[in-house]
Amino acid sequence: MATSRPAPAPLSATPADRPVYVIGAGPGGLAAAYALRARGIRAVILEKADRVGASWRGHYDRLRLHTTRRLSALPGLAIPRRFGRWVARDDVVRYLEKYAEHHELEIVTGVEVHRVERTPDGTGWLLHASGGRELTGSAVVVATGFNHTPRIPDWPGREAYDGDLLHAGEYRDAGPYAGRDVLVVGIGNTGAEIAVDLVEGGAARVRLAVRTVPHIVRRSTLGWPAQYSGVLVRRLPVALVDRLSRLQARVGVPDLSAHGLPRPDTGLYSRVKQGAIPVQDVGLIDAVRRGKVEIVAAVEAFEDGKVVLADGSRLSPDAVIAATGYVRALEGLVGHLGVLDDRGRPVTRAGRTPAEAPGLYFTGFTNPISGMFREMALDAGRIAKAVAKRLR
Repeated sequence: MATSRPAPAPLSATPADRPVYVIGAGPGGLAAAYALRARGIRAVILEKADRVGASWRGHYDRLRLHTTRRLSALPGLAIPRRFGRWVARDDVVRYLEKYAEHHELEIVTGVEVHRVERTPDGTGWLLHASGGRELTGSAVVVATGFNHTPRIPDWPGREAYDGDLLHAGEYRDAGPYAGRDVLVVGIGNTGAEIAVDLVEGGAARVRLAVRTVPHIVRRSTLGWPAQYSGVLVRRLPVALVDRLSRLQARVGVPDLSAHGLPRPDTGLYSRVKQGAIPVQDVGLIDAVRRGKVEIVAAVEAFEDGKVVLADGSRLSPDAVIAATGYVRALEGLVGHLGVLDDRGRPVTRAGRTPAEAPGLYFTGFTNPISGMFREMALDAGRIAKAVAKRLR
């Protein structure tokens, strides 16, 4: 059931009547725009696609939020109860559409921002956008998304490989792979779920190439979602959380060593701090135990039409699906401002701005175990508070 909509404060006049520009109409951008509007600040969302939630529309069919409906709502509007506890991809899209409509957000679609820089007088931000547009704002919120640009490793021989090779971002369902031999590369949440989807969709053989053994957690144990634990432990010492999660894994997750997935030798939360989120089980454990998903070594190269693995073995699958992640692709947009770390990620988030770029905010570029939607909702309030303080 939707929450009632509070009346927005009167729109304030930003310097020279400049709005705050929000780049990206995904959940992070929508939430930030609402929070700004609720404080009486005009926010204009610029979206390169023709609709909100473009990234979510492109995900594979079976995807559901791995976080609960209650803790995934953006500020000012609950996710409908009829969507269930684990919200499906299409329902996420419906929610984002409703969110933009419900809050009457100002969204301009079909506009891609290529570069952001300070205005010559230093009082605001100049956005260079498609169609030769130059837009001036009082502040900028970058919300272009964690999963922005698909990344496929530059494996030797990849360009000469004439078999089916695609990024997981192009995968939709198992239909085209029924009766075929498929190799999935990468055991993050996406790779693990696609492997299960292929098994259930009738693929003849499914192998999963693993470089680093992941931590696997149950999405829910006795009705207690893993997300709740993720929220509770965020402020605890890393070493303590590592010990607790190790104990929990021994109790709740079977040892898959005989199937090629030994227990990790590093702590779960230590991995999270390095940017590696645990894999939430949506059928992988059972599929591996039954031999439906075979674990193989990491991919090293392509040679003579075959896939060469790190252990020297060679495979001849009918298709290779690279679940090898995404890059943020922020270098062209803001890289010249000195606001990115050596991995291309923003050095600040939420209500904090880089010292070199006051008035430039980022949201949605972390992937915490407490849930990305939840964190973006919190970020939105912090950003709006910081912007309001700056404009005063």
